[in-house]
Amino acid sequence: MPIFQLTDELIFPDPNWATAEGLLAIGGDLSPERLILAYKLGIFPWYGEDEPVLWWSPDPRCVLIPENVYVSRRLGRIIKQNRFRLTCNRVFKQVVEACANVRVHNGEETWLIQEMQTAYQKLHGLGFAHSVEAWCGDELVGGLYGVALGKFFFGESMFHYQPNASKVVLVQFARYLKREGFVLFDCQVSNPHLVSMGASHLAREDFLERLVIGGLGPEGVAEKVVFPEIL
Repeated sequence: MPIFQLTDELIFPDPNWATAEGLLAIGGDLSPERLILAYKLGIFPWYGEDEPVLWWSPDPRCVLIPENVYVSRRLGRIIKQNRFRLTCNRVFKQVVEACANVRVHNGEETWLIQEMQTAYQKLHGLGFAHSVEAWCGDELVGGLYGVALGKFFFGESMFHYQPNASKVVLVQFARYLKREGFVLFDCQVSNPHLVSMGASHLAREDFLERLVIGGLGPEGVAEKVVFPEIL
């Protein structure tokens, strides 16, 4: 399949036209309008330093159905002990920076270059991007962030400074999403950790169909979501 070159026009090709690796298009910008349209269509940006903006729609898609989140006995005991206090949108900028810094500290490449961080901070300011934080006392020890539209949460990245902090965040947030009737938590690309927490895989066609049924897709409305200050 060809890789499409985006222009200044606010439009994306059909995500079903992505390559076998999931790459759909190149170019464009990270304006809030383009990012929101991308998520409505099941597309997300993912690229590194000194690269053009790359847009992806992988097949299969890694997702977490909120009611399917897996909690081991050990993790269940940790949650009951209330080791961590969870908040939403308290320190969005710090969470994004931590997600990038942890990867760099571990010697891994990160797509969370400064351009990406700035773009999601703008989305946060508009009420579309959100963070969930885990605290131990006054110390930020874990968290995640992503984009919420209607009844979908599109997860972008997670981090932890203390063992199990990000697992507790994921489980408690998934439980909240279940109570609020969210359709799914998009994990984008699979990894063993996500699978161990209950994530599964959807064919791209099925994932895109769920977006449309859930009110997104090309004709859908990108409704903002309001999360509680304390989870």
